[in-house]
Amino acid sequence: MNKSLIAVLCVLAAGCSTQGQVNPDVMQIATAPLTCTSKTQCDVWWQRARTWLTTHSRYPVATATDTLIQTAGPDGGKRDLSFEITKTPNNDGTSTIGFAAHCDSSLGCKPNPWEAGADFKQFVRATESAAPSAATPSTSGQPAGATGQSTTSPTGEPISQ
Repeated sequence: MNKSLIAVLCVLAAGCSTQGQVNPDVMQIATAPLTCTSKTQCDVWWQRARTWLTTHSRYPVATATDTLIQTAGPDGGKRDLSFEITKTPNNDGTSTIGFAAHCDSSLGCKPNPWEAGADFKQFVRATESAAPSAATPSTSGQPAGATGQSTTSPTGEPISQ
C-alpha cells in the first residue's frame, strides 16, 4: 500500500513540475514592447486593444480612458483573468501600450497570463486583413504560477504570471 501511494505521489509531482512553464516563443512575444510610432497607429492600436479586451475578458470593462482600459476583478478564488491596459507617451513622440493580467486562484490562472499577453500583442499589431478572430477568446488554459503575482518584463512592461 505504501509503495503504491509513493508511486502515485511521484507521478503527481512530476506532472506538476511542468505546470507554469512558458514556451520561450510565447514569452518572447509577451515581453516584446508594444510601441506605436504615430497618433494614427496609436489610435488604431488602442481601439484594437479595447476590442481584444472586451472579447477575451470574462469581467466587464470598469474603466476606459485614452490612457487606461481596465476590467473589474479578479474575484476571490477565481481563475479568470482581469486585465489592465495602459498607454504611456514616450519622450520621442511614440507611445507604449502596456499589458497586465492576473487572477486570484491558488490553482493558477486560466488562460495563462503569458499566453494571453502574447495573444493580445499579436492581435493589436496585426493588420486588419491578418487579424486573429476577435470573437473567439483564447482558451490555451495552462495554469500559471502563483496567484496574483505580477512581474515586469525586460522592457519594463508589467506582465502577470
